[in-house]
Amino acid sequence: MEEEARAVKEVAKSTGKAIDVAREAGGFIARFVSGPLEQGIGIFEDRLRYMRWERQVRLMQRAQEFLRLGGLSAPTRPVPLNLLIPIMQGASLEEDDDLQDRWAALLVNAANANFHSEVRRSYAAILEQLTPLDAHILDVLYSLPFEMSQHDGITTGELPVRARIKEEKEQEFPLPSEEVVISHSNLARLGCLLPGMTWGGGEIFGRVNPTVAGKSFVEACRPYGT
Repeated sequence: MEEEARAVKEVAKSTGKAIDVAREAGGFIARFVSGPLEQGIGIFEDRLRYMRWERQVRLMQRAQEFLRLGGLSAPTRPVPLNLLIPIMQGASLEEDDDLQDRWAALLVNAANANFHSEVRRSYAAILEQLTPLDAHILDVLYSLPFEMSQHDGITTGELPVRARIKEEKEQEFPLPSEEVVISHSNLARLGCLLPGMTWGGGEIFGRVNPTVAGKSFVEACRPYGT
C-alpha cells in the first residue's frame, strides 16, 4: 500500500508539472492572440497534439516503405519496449524529414531479424542529439572506405560538400567552416568520430577518424539493403 501511495504521489506530481507547463505556454500564447488563458491553453495543446500525430503518421508510412525496401511485409522480430518507446517518442518530435527517416530506419532495422548487427538503445539517444548538418556529415564521412579511413584519417576542409582520405605525405589540414567544426565537436562527443590531436592534447578538426561505434550507428539508421 505504501508503494502504491508513493506511486500515486509521483504521478500526481508529474501531472501537476505538465499542467503548469501547459498553463504557462497557454498564457504566453493568449497574450499574442488577445484572448483568455483557456483559449491560449487550447491552442497550445491542440497544436502540439496535431503536430505529434502528423509526425507519427509519417513515421509509420516511412517505416512501411523501408520494410518493403528490405523485402519484408511485416516485422520479423519484436522490438524491446525500452528501445521502441524512445524511438517512437523521438520520431514524433522530429520535424526534419531526413532525420525522421533515420528514426524510421532505426525502427525497421530493430524489427528485422536479418539485420546484421544489434540496434542498441544508445542509438536513439545519439540520434535525438543530431542536427541535419551532423547527419549529413556522417553520411559523407562514412561513405568513404572504412578500412582505409579508420587508420589513415579523413581531411575535412571541404566539408560539408565532400571529404577525402588523407594522403600519405599530407601534413597540413585546413579547418572547415566554424559551423562544421562545431558539428565535428558534437559528433566527437557522441563517439561518432575522433578528431586529430596536437602534442599537447588539443583537438584538430581538419583531420578526423571514423569509429567502429559511429559506423554501426550510421548503418543502423539507414534503410536495410541500401
